Amino acid sequence: MNKAVKIRYYIESLCVYDFKQDEIIGALYDLLNSLDSEAVLIKQSRFFNLISSHHSFRHYVSKLILTDDNVFTKAAAAGKCDELDPAILEGVKSDLQKLEAIASISAQDIYRAEEDSDISQILQTMPMWNSNGRAMLPLKENWAQQIEELKAFHKTNGYGMFAKFVAFTWRNEEFVPITAIDPIRLTDLKNYEVQRSKVVDNTVAFLSDLPANNVLLYGDRGTGKSSTVHAILNEYKNQGLRMIEISKGDINDLTMIRERIADSPMKFIIFIDDLSFDNHDDSFGELKAALEGSLSGRQGNTLIYATSNRRHLIKENFSDRENDVNRSDTLQEELSLSDRFGLSVTFINPDKKDFEDIVEKIALDRGLACDTEKLLFGAEQWARRRGGRSPRCARQFIDYVEGCEKRGIEW
Repeated sequence: MNKAVKIRYYIESLCVYDFKQDEIIGALYDLLNSLDSEAVLIKQSRFFNLISSHHSFRHYVSKLILTDDNVFTKAAAAGKCDELDPAILEGVKSDLQKLEAIASISAQDIYRAEEDSDISQILQTMPMWNSNGRAMLPLKENWAQQIEELKAFHKTNGYGMFAKFVAFTWRNEEFVPITAIDPIRLTDLKNYEVQRSKVVDNTVAFLSDLPANNVLLYGDRGTGKSSTVHAILNEYKNQGLRMIEISKGDINDLTMIRERIADSPMKFIIFIDDLSFDNHDDSFGELKAALEGSLSGRQGNTLIYATSNRRHLIKENFSDRENDVNRSDTLQEELSLSDRFGLSVTFINPDKKDFEDIVEKIALDRGLACDTEKLLFGAEQWARRRGGRSPRCARQFIDYVEGCEKRGIEW
């Protein structure tokens, strides 16, 4: 039996890692099935076209393995492989052995298996794909012997799309991966250590399967509320943390979102940025129930982190107070939402001294050797023109200064 035929049988017999529906593996299967017909030329052209946008076919197959969603990868992410039927682990080893062989197929294997000498000759004129590339770590050689390495990988990095990506948005009732996330780290955020430590401690407890609270970060604009949440993700994404960002308009889908990830061993923060409600907003009650109160309101693998400029989250007019007969009941209703966040963290604008401290720390991080007096005077003028001091204002000023310094112009 030649190698091309054997590879076709290997694709057909995959069990745990069933990649027959994958576009590129499917194109290879079509190519192998078209041997001894003129269609082989079209099939090889298509396969080459698809694989040419990847590092190598070996690299591509290894990525499929590391990001697959199957019974083994899900159990490995949860640290529960010892609960799997031994037959499944044997299936994993068998599939890995076959997939390593599949990943090694070359263009030479195709034209050597072609019995029509004329077609074989044409096949040899076609470009050859890279069949000797490196696999993605932890896979190296003898993939079937690397079960323990794969267990450790999935325990840290998750499985399926949660191994490919760490952040998602919710759109049209589907998780949409965010391919480029804000790279900000906790060390990039200056001052507000007390506030951030509360959020960090809560997140660490969550990842450690200890009791943790939903979190409301509220306060002045530009003080680092959203940046704190982004930095938390970057800090703990390698410990199984994932984030799903939803808009206020998607709050009514919270139950559906939680049901989709209910059986996942990963930990999810559902992030709602700049949260506020009008008096008669339908999603107000849905969020209350999701935080605490409904049968599906508490799940061990999800928390809600929200940011807002309002402590009570509801926009209110004086006319609302004048027309409200039962004002105390209305106030209790408004407070009932913010109170359901077990942890509320306040961010307020810095005074002049703290603002200058933030400016100096960011400048030091950027390696700017500026005159301190000139720097602080310029920062204060910048803040006045922009309506007040804030960490965001400090960062924007330093961005401006750095740009001027690197271009050699006055600022």
